[in-house]
Amino acid sequence: MSDQLSAPKGVPEYLPPQSAEFMAVREGLAAPAQLAGYQYIELPIFEDYNLYSRGVGESTDVVSKEMYTFTDRGNRSFALRPEGTAGVIRSVIQHGLHRGQLPVKLYYAGPFFRAERPQKGRYRQLQQVGLEAIGSDDPALDAEVIAIADQGFRDLGLTQYQLLLNTLGCADCRPGYRVALTEFLMRLDLDEATRERVQLNPLRVLDDKRDEVQQQLNDVPLMIDYLCQACQEHYDQVRQYLRLHGVQWREQPRLVRGLDYYTRTTFEFSHDLLGAQSGIGGGGRYDGLMAQLGGPELPGIGYGVGTDRTLLAREAEGLPSLGAAPAMVYGIGLGDIARERVTQLVTGLRNAGISADMAFGGRGLKGAMKAADRSGARWAAIIGDDEAAAGTVQLKDLGSGEQQEINSDQVSTFLLNQRSKEDNHAAQ
Repeated sequence: MSDQLSAPKGVPEYLPPQSAEFMAVREGLAAPAQLAGYQYIELPIFEDYNLYSRGVGESTDVVSKEMYTFTDRGNRSFALRPEGTAGVIRSVIQHGLHRGQLPVKLYYAGPFFRAERPQKGRYRQLQQVGLEAIGSDDPALDAEVIAIADQGFRDLGLTQYQLLLNTLGCADCRPGYRVALTEFLMRLDLDEATRERVQLNPLRVLDDKRDEVQQQLNDVPLMIDYLCQACQEHYDQVRQYLRLHGVQWREQPRLVRGLDYYTRTTFEFSHDLLGAQSGIGGGGRYDGLMAQLGGPELPGIGYGVGTDRTLLAREAEGLPSLGAAPAMVYGIGLGDIARERVTQLVTGLRNAGISADMAFGGRGLKGAMKAADRSGARWAAIIGDDEAAAGTVQLKDLGSGEQQEINSDQVSTFLLNQRSKEDNHAAQ
């Protein structure tokens, strides 16, 4: 029996070269937030269990079925974070960020944890980039948040996704809808657990993915028909601002998302090429959450987009890799003194902003040149005893095979000029 250890089931690992693609996707999703004035926040990996039971909702699958919980040595109850919004709100309240300029505009990135049945695109450790804007109920802010997520997907080359949009009303108009929805649902053929969920939060049933439930919801009452005037005006303005941002969407009046804190604007990005796990991101407004977690009555809106699923969506669309380029230069030292000179050369190149690697293990010229070819480098910088004594470098173009001797202190300038010429040629 093998004693080899392996990663936990449902926890993806990103190894080279895919890890470079993963990092590029994560940075690409975050870049539009940075351009819009959102600042980074690093959140704890685990929080007090009550943060999620109060903030996310006891009736949600996330809290009731999917959270990883544990008790520490002090008999305190914690949970690995299943989502990011509740943690951001807790941090804003705790550190008084809401007492400064509003809205508070924050973004974050990292792993989240849900005890789900693993399948492609559905992991127990999932990676997300999230964004929260707290302190304003301006519909223009709703549109900005959605547009930032949309821009991230577009910047990464995605074209075959769609934005689904809905509104869930507010504390004034939702109670009447809840009564109508509950009465409708209780007339359906539902199992006992689902009927109990109707009593806790009937909106949760709209999010039920089972065919036997969805087939009975064709004539379900819709929130859009119960909106108060203020919510209708808010939703109309959100859509107008989305038009100004150039964002396209499709109305999805049964969209509710999977968490209890959403109010008014709710949205999801869906990618049909991903099959059952088609959601690549989503979010909405959560105007009562801050007060629910012990803070002031400040509104908020945000989203979480899936880094893993965005990576899968790029693969599904057949987009070119965003992986990191190989080192520009591969240094080869033939002999002890030459290896010292190569070490100095490589350090100088890196300090000049030129990516450089070098041969290790005392290889001969033939073996080192094979390693240079495998590395993908553009140039090989070769120093032997003669070059070490003369202060020169044999610089070989690994594409054309052309080779020339250059003074060691001129290598950086030469390579920077070559790179500039190639960049200008590519831009023309």
